[in-house]
Amino acid sequence: MESLDDELDRARSLSVDDLADAIESIGFECTHCGACCKAADCGDDTDTSEDHTATVFPDEVREIQASEEYDWRDVARPMPYGLETTESGPAGETFEWALQTDSCGDCTFYDDDAARCSVYGDRPLICKTYPFSVALGGTSQPMGEAVDTEGMVRAHECEGLGRDISHETAKELAAALKKRAVRELEEAIAVSDNYEPVNREEGVVVYDSEGPKRPDGSDY
Repeated sequence: MESLDDELDRARSLSVDDLADAIESIGFECTHCGACCKAADCGDDTDTSEDHTATVFPDEVREIQASEEYDWRDVARPMPYGLETTESGPAGETFEWALQTDSCGDCTFYDDDAARCSVYGDRPLICKTYPFSVALGGTSQPMGEAVDTEGMVRAHECEGLGRDISHETAKELAAALKKRAVRELEEAIAVSDNYEPVNREEGVVVYDSEGPKRPDGSDY
C-alpha cells in the first residue's frame, strides 16, 4: 500500500493546469445557496439532523481567531467521529477539528440573512475548494460520494455543478485544490508523527498535527 509520504510527493507534483482543465470540463459556479454550510436537515427534531462537518486545521483556526478575536471554541469543535455522549457531555478521543456549528447544526459562520460566510476571506481550504476534491488513489480518500469525476478531480453534490466557469477562475480554484491536497497529507503525517497518547479519565482529547489538545485548543 502506498505510504502517505508517497502520496504527498504525488500531491506536490500535481499540475494546476490539469486540475483546472478537469474543473472546466465538469463546470461550476457558486449559486450562494448555502447548502454546503448547513446541516443536512434541521427541522423540529434536530436529533435526526446531520451536523455540518468541515475539517479545519490548527493554523486555520488561529487565522479565523485573529480576524475577529474569537476564542478557539468559537471557531472549532472536536471532530465528532469517535466520541461518545455521556451525562457530563462528549467524551473520548478524536482526530482533528471541525468548524463550530450552531444549535441547528449549521456552520456558525454562515449568515443566513445575508446568504454569505462571515469569515469568507479566512475560510478553510475545504470551504474554498468545495465541491471539488482530489482522489490520489492511496490511503487518503476524499469524504463523501462523488457525483462527477474527471481524472483525479472529484465533484461532490452541489447545485452549482455543470455551469460555465472561466479558465482563470478554474485555475484559481485548481491552485487552491492542489494546496488543500498537499496540506491534508502534511497534516495527516504530522498527526501520526506527533501522536502521544495521554491519560484521560474523562472529557475529550483531540489529536492534531501539534499534539494532544483539550476542546478549548490548549495543549494537554
